[in-house]
Amino acid sequence: MSTVAQNEIDRDVTSVDTDWQTVHRVVLPTDGDMDTLPLYVDFNSAQRVIDDRSRTSRTGASAGAVIGQTANQRSDFIVGRRQVRLPEYNRVSFGTYFNAFPASYWRAHTDVEQVRLSVEVDAEATVIVYRSSPRGTSNRVESLHTDAGGVLTIDLPLKQFGDGGWYWFDLVSHGKGVTLVKAEWAVPTPENFVPGTVSIAVTTFNRPDFCVRHLTTFAESPDLLEVLDRLIITDQGNKRVRDEEGFEKAAAVLGTKFKLVEQGNLGGSGGFARGMFETVNEGESDYCLLLDDDVMVETEGVLRAVQFADFTRTPTIVGGHMFNLYERSVLHTFGESINEWRFYWGPNQETKEAHDFSASNLRTTPWMHRRVDVDFNGWWMCLIPTKIIREIGLALPVFIKWDDAEFGIRAKRQGYKTVSLPGAAVWHMPWTEKDDTIDWQAYFHQRNRWIAAMIYSPYKKGGNLMKESFAVDVRHLLSMQYSAVELRLEGLEDVLKGPGHLHETIKTKLPEIRKRRAEFTDAKVSTDVGAFPPVRRVRPPKRGIQPVAPQNMRTAFAKAVTGAIRQVVPVRGNALENPEAIVPAMDARWWRLSQLDSALVSSADGTGASWYQRDNAKFREMIARSLKLHKELLLNWDSLSEQYRAELPNFTSPEAWKETFAAMSSDGSLVSEPSKDANDPAGK
Repeated sequence: MSTVAQNEIDRDVTSVDTDWQTVHRVVLPTDGDMDTLPLYVDFNSAQRVIDDRSRTSRTGASAGAVIGQTANQRSDFIVGRRQVRLPEYNRVSFGTYFNAFPASYWRAHTDVEQVRLSVEVDAEATVIVYRSSPRGTSNRVESLHTDAGGVLTIDLPLKQFGDGGWYWFDLVSHGKGVTLVKAEWAVPTPENFVPGTVSIAVTTFNRPDFCVRHLTTFAESPDLLEVLDRLIITDQGNKRVRDEEGFEKAAAVLGTKFKLVEQGNLGGSGGFARGMFETVNEGESDYCLLLDDDVMVETEGVLRAVQFADFTRTPTIVGGHMFNLYERSVLHTFGESINEWRFYWGPNQETKEAHDFSASNLRTTPWMHRRVDVDFNGWWMCLIPTKIIREIGLALPVFIKWDDAEFGIRAKRQGYKTVSLPGAAVWHMPWTEKDDTIDWQAYFHQRNRWIAAMIYSPYKKGGNLMKESFAVDVRHLLSMQYSAVELRLEGLEDVLKGPGHLHETIKTKLPEIRKRRAEFTDAKVSTDVGAFPPVRRVRPPKRGIQPVAPQNMRTAFAKAVTGAIRQVVPVRGNALENPEAIVPAMDARWWRLSQLDSALVSSADGTGASWYQRDNAKFREMIARSLKLHKELLLNWDSLSEQYRAELPNFTSPEAWKETFAAMSSDGSLVSEPSKDANDPAGK
């Protein structure tokens, strides 16, 4: 190392006696996957980008962002999980999602005041350190140089990251190639610091192959095993994880760090509640990390979540982001919040959905540099301190939907924050590949949203929920989606029963609603699309113009009125013998379907189609029933809200859940697979 470089580094070292805890290691993909590579390393030149939402040109027009390119990505430069080999006169940036340091999140939620960057190289190299502002502008901080390799270290302050910003570094090679041996970010450890440990709770239903992959992934991650107390898999299916090929081998490697629980199907909320229950009861772990069964895991992200939680000022829920399993450089959402007026979840207004890092990486995405504060984090990956679970209880007993959002709101009401931590993430199937608002899950979407609103809505009678709920019923009816409306109405009927039905029905409701839904033509999906009668349009579109989406509230109202008027007009007889049109799932919107008497509508996953048929009698019966139920809910809102709020601590308690778990075990007791010793795969 040159003398000049050493002097620059020594100037920033606080104390040689300070103990430092590594909290963020630079990692790389080792499978040659070019789709995920932009999330880890960026070989492109950074471009100055103007955020078109915060700046305008002199003419008043929005200035567009410059989009980065990924043509220069080189997976062949990756030589290990933490190593990159650069040929001479090359430059690479680690200003990426997984390898930049999210400084503003550490500044906001911990008492850490500085971070130490250490970069080890094997030959002459230059390390250029950058930081960004909340607006996304890049600022060069320092340039470190070594003539012969070694460890370059610099301590960096966090005080300027109040509203946002990241740290990262670029690596430059000179007259000959250089290998990045490793790089990491560390923070000072307070006196008497004790690192926390975690139990990972996975719930599954008939996905034994995914669960065995989890077992294998964690077994092959020695760094993660150091903080892992237990991997708990709650198996709720009839295709048992224990019977999957490779299970015994993977379980034996984890040994006593693995526990298999088998119970009847209580949905995601029941499976995750069981994971929380087991974690708290065993009393070893500081954290319980909830993890979906059908995700791909970046194990370094799990470590980061644990280590971030170790340093938060107060116990904090730390969630991971979700990337698209099919488009692996695409981020589903950067942070989610609850619109309390509508009482509905959605992306934070300062973010953008479905961001593609291969098109615009971190350094060229201004909005991503502003810190995003959230109301909750999805349970595809979410770390919860056991202290919080002990204080506020387990999951809401709602089978599926709104359990994660409700838990985040409940924790927030008790003074506990949720942080969606950049650099901690999984890959999961996106919501765009399915439409669970019209299948059997429509019941849970509706019922659970109303229950959550009754407990937490700050507005009289739930704000806009009542109006929006009825409008959604009308929209589904105009779309000939009668099965979805039937389930939504059943959900409202159960809400009116009060909180006593939650634990009672979580064990039985799914088969009931599946059976009820199967009675409707629009719910019957056929994979043999050739089995349907040929399409015959009775009447062509007026003037040959296909329906288009309404552009404003006035045109939307006009289209809705037109669609409603059709409900008093008899269905054209031929429409029940032959579908009038084929409508792709992406075009199956109320303003199009309301113009038809029947249609073949493809399923969201593309595997089949359903024959939608207009039924005037069903429309009239269901619209009247919807009006009646919404009126009853309006009249009884205050008393129901009081009941649900009063009973919340009871139906989320470990005692209430324990009874439900026992009822869903084969012998009426809590049954779990004993952990096996690594040296005794048979558990004898």
